[in-house]
This record gives sequence, C-alpha cells and structure tokens, in this order.
Amino acid sequence: MAYASHIINHSKKLRNVTSILRHEHAVLARWFSDDAFSKRDDLLKLRRHGYAPVEKERVFNSTINSTVSSFGVLKKNLSSTTRIAGNTVVGSLSNKGFTCSQVHSRRGFASDTGLPPHQEIGMPSLSPTMTEGNIARWLKKEGDKISPGEVLCEVETDKATVEMECMEEGYLAKILKGDGAKEIQVGEVIAITVEDEDDIGKFKDYSPSPSDAGAAAPKEPSPPPPPKQETVEKPVSLPEPKISKPSEAPAGDRIFASPLARKLAEDNNVPLSSIKGTGPDGHIVKADIEDYLASRGKEVSAKAKDAAAAALDYVDIPHSQIRKVTASRLLLSKQTIPHYYLTVDTCVDKLMGLRSQLNSIQEASGGKRISVNDLVIKAAALALRKVPRCNSSWTDDYIRQYNNVNINVAVQTDNGLYVPVVRDADKKGLSTISEEVKQLAQKAKENSLKPEDYEGGTFTVTNLGGPFGIKQFCAIINPPQSGILAVGSAEKRVIPGAGPDEYKFASFMSVTLSCDHRVIDGAVGAEWLKAFKGYIENPESMLL
Repeated sequence: MAYASHIINHSKKLRNVTSILRHEHAVLARWFSDDAFSKRDDLLKLRRHGYAPVEKERVFNSTINSTVSSFGVLKKNLSSTTRIAGNTVVGSLSNKGFTCSQVHSRRGFASDTGLPPHQEIGMPSLSPTMTEGNIARWLKKEGDKISPGEVLCEVETDKATVEMECMEEGYLAKILKGDGAKEIQVGEVIAITVEDEDDIGKFKDYSPSPSDAGAAAPKEPSPPPPPKQETVEKPVSLPEPKISKPSEAPAGDRIFASPLARKLAEDNNVPLSSIKGTGPDGHIVKADIEDYLASRGKEVSAKAKDAAAAALDYVDIPHSQIRKVTASRLLLSKQTIPHYYLTVDTCVDKLMGLRSQLNSIQEASGGKRISVNDLVIKAAALALRKVPRCNSSWTDDYIRQYNNVNINVAVQTDNGLYVPVVRDADKKGLSTISEEVKQLAQKAKENSLKPEDYEGGTFTVTNLGGPFGIKQFCAIINPPQSGILAVGSAEKRVIPGAGPDEYKFASFMSVTLSCDHRVIDGAVGAEWLKAFKGYIENPESMLL
C-alpha cells in the first residue's frame, strides 16, 4: 500500500484526524516518533478530540508502521506524503483495543493478496502465570455480528475457565482454533474479525502466515552451519600382501555323548555343542540333557511372567490445565522453599458450643449454617493480624508484609485443586465468610472461577479433617505465600479433671502450620500458633 490515504479509506476506525492535526501538533509529533510508543498519556489526549473540518490544505509527511500490540499501542511503517484538505472526514484514532491490556490483536490492511481490512484475534493472557490455554467452546459462530462486551468464547486457562469478551464491533469471519483446541500459546491467532459483512466470505480459506504463527513462540536460534570438512589426499599406499593365517584347529571335532543322551537331545532340538558333559572324560550323559532342559524351562517361564506383568490394563488420563499448574507450582514450592512444620492440639469444646448457638440464630433468621472451617478461617485471619510477620512473602530484595489479610481456602473438585480467596477475612463476620466460602466452592466445582476469585491471597487454609477424617497432615506452601495451615479432625480424649482422681472427656483438633523459614522464624511461627489456639479455645474473643 503506497499511500496513507489508502489506509484511511480502508478503515472505519479513523475519523477526525484533521482535528488531531489542528489541535495537537506536539502530541502528534511525539506520538509518531520512535520513542513515543509507550506514552499512553499522549494517546489519551488524541482520543479526546472529536471531528472538526480543516479549512486549508496541510501537507503531512510521516513514516507509519501500523500494528496493534498487546497493549493497544499503534506502530507505523509506511513512507508517504498525505494531503489533507477541505472537509475530509477521517475515522477517529480512538480504538477500544487501547483499553485492553490482555487480548492480543493485530490490524491487517488490504494487500496484494486481495484480503480486505481485518483484525487477527490472539489467545489472550488471562492470568499472570498463563503461557498457553485451551478453547473450551465458542459462543459465537462464523458470520455472527459481534459488539464490544459480548462473549466470544470460553478459554480454559491454567487456573479456571474464563470468558473472553469482544473489544470491537464487527463480524466474526473465521475461527482458526475450534472447540476443544488445546495448548494454544498466548498470542497465537485464534480468530479473524472484519468490519464489513460482505468481507466474511473472503476469509473462508484463510490461514495465518508463518510469520504470524511464529510470533507467538520465541524463535529458536538456528544451529550454526556444520564446519566444512577439508579433504586431505591420502598418500597412495601399496596393497598389503594377503597372508593366509592358519585357522586354529578346534579342540575336538567329535562330541562324545551316550546314545540315550543323543536321542534325548534330538527329540528336544538341543545342540550338543552347547552342553558341557559331566560323564567320564567329558562325555555328555542323559542327566546333562535333562538339566539343560530344566534350566531352559525356567527361563521360558520367567519370560512368560514378565510378559504377563507387562500386559497391564490401564487408562491414560490427559492432564487438565489446573492439574498441570498445580503440579508445577507445588514442585517449585518443595524445591525452592525451605519448609518446616509446627503442630499443636486445640480444645474445640467451646468452639462447638458457640457454633451451635450461632447456627440456632442463623436458622431462625433464614441464614445458612456456619461450619467449623468458617470459624477456623476467622481465627487464622485474626491471628495473622496479631502476628503480621506471618502474613508476608519472600522476594530476592526484601520481605513483603501485607496489610490485607486474604485467606485462600483449598477446594477439591473433579477437575483438580482450587484455592479461591476470601478477601479481608479479618474484617468480615462469620456469616459473611460462610456465605462467600459456599459460593466460591460452588463456582470451583462448576469450573467458573474468575481470576479475581483466586488471585491475591496472602495465606492458605486446607482442611482434610472434617470432610475426610484425617487426624493430622502437613501441607505444601502455596507460593508466593509463606504459610499454610493444615486442619485435621477433632477427636475425644480423656484428660485429667479438677481432682487428683478425676478425669473428663474433651475434643481436640490437631492443626499443622507449614512455614517458609526464609520469612517465618521458628519462634514467630510458634507465636502465630499460640494466637490461633487462643482464638479457637476462647471463640468469644473472635466476636469482639
């Protein structure tokens, strides 16, 4: 394309350029310069102007290189001289892609291949740790009209299934990655959109260029060319005279064996040369053949057993995205975080009594019942506020201590392990915590958690006691956090009473705190457990 005016005529998005040229000379000059692509303020200034006619001719020379990057900033690569005169109306430079920092898109103009103006939609980055994703299903079909805010498809990320929304108005011309497409790299083209409905049919056989497909993945350096092998002429050597070496005479051409042994060997196809005789003067006797057959039978049976063991019946289950991420993060945690564990038993008799009273009030008012885990979350949050050094994370340069107490709660589903977050748990009431945990657990089981539902946690609580009756266990820290509390089951025990010969029953619950020793020293972890135990054994203090 030779002229910028041709670009303008092919896009409905450029209007009011005349107004921009008239009002913002300095901003436009900086915007077109090589070092202005990251200056979002200048772009915002350009977007505020509406249409204004230009009354006199202006000549505008520029070098324009047009691509919308993942952050929506335009780059230009087209040498031209554009004459703007009179009341020429041009589309606004405002682009809704500017407001999106996650969806990768690239504008394509009409070219010699005959393709009309279009936009390539790339796989978005929907979480900080996402490098690839899967297409769960498309909610729009090829040829459908799309508007900003409408859901195009559902993307299975490394943590949940997230809806991908449309950024611009147009038509969905081509779906390159259909339902169920897996392991799509972030930035890889998944669909094509156009502005005019008549252009949809022109993308029926469209496929992204190799350069576009290679943009998603980093290019591997090509191996260096193999060094040239210099041919060295070998001196002509005279053929060595062939000297026939006398072959060694065999130890004995005749094998001595008894007639019965020979008959038994022939019947079982046993070569006599492979058997060492034990008879007089090395003769092979019947016993030698029988021993050979017995040993060969053992080898055959052993091979049959190995074959039977190898023919196991099994099913290969493909890894889900959440399973891959859970495996990689927990492996990273155990390899890089120095874990240590502190366990304490807490008496929960008063806690169970308070829970019964609160549930009576909840049932009377139509609210949902409060679980022991809800009380544990509240106690853990208050203990973190009391000992804030446990509400921290490690970095190479400093220890970051959080002012917010956000508790992740481990939820097991058929798809894998999720850890949705209860934000500011130290400031919320028990009924609010209970309601949020139930809603988040339901969303996790439906695989409908959004990034804001599981990101930003500062501490984690996992409970295998109530649901599964596990007495005590040690959990793996969820990075970048520095602590996780593993809650076991409650059991009745006999403890000393008030008198010397008196005994009574009490219920105790074991909890284990896993700590990152880089952040939480042993005494600090013990101090946190002491505060947690105080809230559990005196639950009324949590209501103050």
